[in-house]
Amino acid sequence: MKETDNIKVITRNRKARHDYQIRDTIEAGIELLGTEVKSVREGKINISDAYAIVDNGQVFLKNLHISPYRMDSGEGHDPLRVRRLLLHKKEIRKLFVQIEQRGMTLIPLTIYFKGKVAKIELAVAVGRKKYDKRQAIAKSEADKRIKRAMKKDY
Repeated sequence: MKETDNIKVITRNRKARHDYQIRDTIEAGIELLGTEVKSVREGKINISDAYAIVDNGQVFLKNLHISPYRMDSGEGHDPLRVRRLLLHKKEIRKLFVQIEQRGMTLIPLTIYFKGKVAKIELAVAVGRKKYDKRQAIAKSEADKRIKRAMKKDY
């Protein structure tokens, strides 16, 4: 994501970097209904349990919860419906090859608006074991202590 683009971050998957080791990231568009777009703009979205799959040459996002728009007079939409992600065929093939490797999965990191278009940052990731998580926490705390020590020296 470039800083010069008009980007408004809607939500981040905070657990993702803790629970998974990120190998690669890719930006994709999301196919949304009108009421879903309005709900997303209000921040009524939960991506903590979401994941993506490659099926029949297309990428789909599952378990993404978008609450129904409160001002909708119709029946609204299904909050957990499967949503298609918009990618080029070359990108889909690349993702398919990567997730076919043992233990790889596609998880959403961030959902944001780039101008007027809803985008998602997907990560090809490997799940961490419990001891890996502890090592990651210890490393980040050590880095924080080093930064604090460096600040005190100056």
